[in-house]
Amino acid sequence: MHSTSESAELPTRGGVLARDVRLLFATRCMRLLAYGAVSVILALYLAELGWSDAQIGLLLSLTLVGDTAISLWLTTHADRMGRRKVLLVGAALMVGAGIAFVLTHNFLLLLIAATVGVISPSGNEVGPFLSVEQAALSQVIPAKQRTSVFAWYSLVGAFATACGSLAGGVAVQTLQTIASAATSYHAVLIGYAAFGLLLVMLFLRLSSAVEVSFAEGTKASGRLGLGNSRRVILRLSSLFALDAFGGGFVIQSILAYWFHVRFGVDPAVLGGIFFGANLLAGISALLAARIAARIGLVNTMVFTHLPSNVLLILVPLMPNATLAALVLFLRFSISQMDVPTRQSYTLAVVNPDERSAAAGITGVARTTGAAVSPLLAGLLLGTPGLLNVPFFLAGGLKIVYDLLLYRSFVALKPPEERQPISAEAKSGSAPPR
Repeated sequence: MHSTSESAELPTRGGVLARDVRLLFATRCMRLLAYGAVSVILALYLAELGWSDAQIGLLLSLTLVGDTAISLWLTTHADRMGRRKVLLVGAALMVGAGIAFVLTHNFLLLLIAATVGVISPSGNEVGPFLSVEQAALSQVIPAKQRTSVFAWYSLVGAFATACGSLAGGVAVQTLQTIASAATSYHAVLIGYAAFGLLLVMLFLRLSSAVEVSFAEGTKASGRLGLGNSRRVILRLSSLFALDAFGGGFVIQSILAYWFHVRFGVDPAVLGGIFFGANLLAGISALLAARIAARIGLVNTMVFTHLPSNVLLILVPLMPNATLAALVLFLRFSISQMDVPTRQSYTLAVVNPDERSAAAGITGVARTTGAAVSPLLAGLLLGTPGLLNVPFFLAGGLKIVYDLLLYRSFVALKPPEERQPISAEAKSGSAPPR
């Protein structure tokens, strides 16, 4: 087993660890391609089945609830069970969800499949993948490169989501010229399951270097897989849950549905809109790493997120689809800068053997926060005169999150932002706060 200090020098040398980094980037790409495609068509597919707006919102919420429960258990045990094993389980659940949505149209059965399986209604990460992959990446890269690597990781994901959104929208509209609407949606869902199988094959190729060695830190034997860092992680989790609760009102499936209902936008155009939006989001992640190097992780998280939420509130105030899409593009160009910085900050304040648990708990907090709001958004969308309210709720709640985050954590800097940089920071580990 490689120690953290050894592995920190190896990713650029083309060896085993460099291969692991490439594999983890590839799995991120494959997964987000599938998520992007499904997110554009999921609500439209359920509407085609004759579901009401409230039923669609319920399924989207239960999808996130199921992901929460599964992810919490898997990620808090991943460092001890084995990160590769947990990733394989997640990929298998993704395959099962895709197949289930093709095989049955029954409301109750699809609710069960959405709750137990792994399927993304938002185009964003669900399941245990993100937390465990980032813990594995932190295992094989130096601390000073962590934010930059996470920024590229976000860019790859955003670009993949963008391509998936475009492909899903175009594929559905093209297939509907020669087949039924249901058949066109089934094609995308079959592709989703196929990507899950590809993930299984890629995860099997990861080396043992991505696994944690408990000799590198104090074994996290406490509840939830955390040691002394529990207090900080729980505080962060509560704030991340608030942010996600606000964001859940405007997940990609709901945005696509809103554009379709408000302006009559076709699926192919929707795919193009979200291709552009996610591409801008990914590029902005690279800028986030540079900004964070100058002003710090917490400052970058807050000062880029606040104006993006003001723009979110302005989207429904636009008189036509073109202007609404333009404001949405402006919002996405800065809204995701907090993603790599937030992820890097979370993993900077815990020991290596707590990273999967820390990333998992904060990720689950976000999923939990986002689980209820799609249901509420579905009710609002189906109520005359309240079509635009989800945007106002989302922007307002996320602004409150920004202010509370700054107040609570601006003074708590990660090791690499302190002078001089400690040996622990150089090796990729940090003492919990």
